[in-house]
Amino acid sequence: MTDVSSGIVADQLTKVLREAFEGPPGPWSYFTDTYPEAGVFGTIGRLSAVDASRRAGSSGTTIAGHVQHLCSSLVISTRWIRGELTSRERNETWKVSAVDDAGWTELQERLRREYETLTLQVETQAVWDEAALGGALGAIAHTAYHLGAIRQRLALSGAE
Repeated sequence: MTDVSSGIVADQLTKVLREAFEGPPGPWSYFTDTYPEAGVFGTIGRLSAVDASRRAGSSGTTIAGHVQHLCSSLVISTRWIRGELTSRERNETWKVSAVDDAGWTELQERLRREYETLTLQVETQAVWDEAALGGALGAIAHTAYHLGAIRQRLALSGAE
């Protein structure tokens, strides 16, 4: 078995993380649909605050709630990669459910900042131990889950 360098690990994790948020890199993808706006930012960027605050599904969660939850989760994942093994308890991250226009803009900007912070951490991580790699993989898997949940809410609400 060939050892994989830290640079290759960081590069591949960054590419998949970017796809989750920014959409696929071209006419192919690792896991999202292949249209340009298939990532989180493209999916939520066209929504109004009213759309983001609409409850849907059996849990009654909102897209704004999912975005707030993702913001908090990205902070935790960044800390894990840095070696700061903090609690993964996320119940407190569901406090937002409805937003006005300014709040929706602010929430989307916060998500972008937390994503950029995480991406920079992944790109510059020198040593990929078990906790760091797990934190990065967990961030990608968690984002993919919430991307799907957001799309389901759009389909249920008829906004898609």
